[in-house]
Amino acid sequence: MELNKIKPASGAKHSKKRVGRGIGCGLGKTAGRGHKGQKARAGGFHKVGFEGGQMPLHRRLPKRGFQSLTAGSTAEVRLDTLQKLAADTVDLDTLKKAGLVSRLATAAKVILAGEIKRKVALKGLLATKGARAAIEKAGGSVEQPAEKAGS
Repeated sequence: MELNKIKPASGAKHSKKRVGRGIGCGLGKTAGRGHKGQKARAGGFHKVGFEGGQMPLHRRLPKRGFQSLTAGSTAEVRLDTLQKLAADTVDLDTLKKAGLVSRLATAAKVILAGEIKRKVALKGLLATKGARAAIEKAGGSVEQPAEKAGS
């Protein structure tokens, strides 16, 4: 096989339809545009969603819901994952280096899932009430992150 002899499979390519070339081609006279009307004319177009002056659907329906821009930036970490982690002091950088949270995460929250039996010090991480209690029961400590200005 040579690169200069490669061709598409037979039937894969179609030549474009030449419209308005007489009655024999089947696309003569109106050239597939139908009779009269805005879409039959040159330059006749309207915006996407335009309904002829009627209030369009996207404006008739009520606005609903909210998409948070920061929802995906907080990662969750389980207690049993912290149990397996080698470090005694755990912060966001430690979790990122261990590959437990995404490198795009801006915060992490420890949740009560599994159990922890060793002493771990959390620095700058969020923790649920149950997770905090479990860590403190095992002899560890939880240092919450400083509150952001404006929130």
